Amino acid sequence: MAAPPPELIDDVTAEIFLRLPPDEPEHLFRTSLVCKTWFRIVTDPDFLRRYRAFHRAPPLLGYLQRRQVMEGDPDPRLVPTTAVPLTSNPSFRRALDCRHGRVLAHVYDDDGYLLVWDPVTGDKQRVPDSEIDWLIYTAGVFCAVSGCDHLDCHGGPFRVVFLATDDHNGLIKAQVYSSETGAWSAPVSLPESCLPPRSGDHYRLPYVLPKRVALIGDDIYFMLRRGNAIIKYDLGQNCLSLINPPSCDAYYYITLVEMEDGALGFAYTRAWKLHLWSRKVNPEGAAEWVRSRVIELEGMIPVAHPDDEAVVVGSAEGLGIIFLVTNAGLFSFELKSGRVRKVDEPEVYYSILPYMSFYTPGT
Repeated sequence: MAAPPPELIDDVTAEIFLRLPPDEPEHLFRTSLVCKTWFRIVTDPDFLRRYRAFHRAPPLLGYLQRRQVMEGDPDPRLVPTTAVPLTSNPSFRRALDCRHGRVLAHVYDDDGYLLVWDPVTGDKQRVPDSEIDWLIYTAGVFCAVSGCDHLDCHGGPFRVVFLATDDHNGLIKAQVYSSETGAWSAPVSLPESCLPPRSGDHYRLPYVLPKRVALIGDDIYFMLRRGNAIIKYDLGQNCLSLINPPSCDAYYYITLVEMEDGALGFAYTRAWKLHLWSRKVNPEGAAEWVRSRVIELEGMIPVAHPDDEAVVVGSAEGLGIIFLVTNAGLFSFELKSGRVRKVDEPEVYYSILPYMSFYTPGT
């Protein structure tokens, strides 16, 4: 019987390699070292495109985090969750976001500036500080390439959106930086009449919560301390608007998430249950909150003390992962499978910034 042609063997081998898990990148690297043929297969640009498309969402390679103002800044470094050798951490004071293969951080020195860093390639780009006279703020970084699938966002133009409570007048403001123009847009404000009422809240100003923003399409969502109100920044229209949160008993640990269908989600925990709400458009064309799921967590998430509770501190879009904290550590919870993994030891966690990217030979 004649041996199959080499190109057929290569095709079958490539199909096997496609199924190597992206959240364990070392497997693909070890495969590339076996022989020249396998190296050629796994470093071929066409194979790498197919590999990313096959797995659909970039894997979690590490995380950074933010804390509340009174809790102080955590150790300013990217904590790896795999064995891949990411580039060394640059010097910065505060991590703000991770998205589309980039990390956004704030550097405090004589000038003060923002830093956009690619941990896979080591590329660093300096962004001048926002012109907003901020009291408390959050920010997001995202790819600016039209039509990009965000599976291989290394290099290329990006944007930074800066969202803050103005220290001078207490208004909620937004400003956008473009790497293509090298400049910030003019700041826009949410009219004071649009702010939620204080309703007995002892916080005089509408503080922006220092949490990771949610990006859905061209809309960026973040939260206020007052009434758990959600603010939407429409990038295309360059305007801010208020969204009332779901009518629920959520109070402190809340995370805005991207749902599987691309809708805005609202996640919180209470009494060992994970509550998920989704913002849907009803038949009349109006957006409304719909309770999506309630998941029992008791007995699934490890604790170090029987009186402890799990609280939600973040999510990883595209992976269906919610990050939860107990006094036993930081855990990831997969919504589809219910699988729980320990990510790190006990710490003061408030907002997890997941770093997700494909790490493949030839990157």
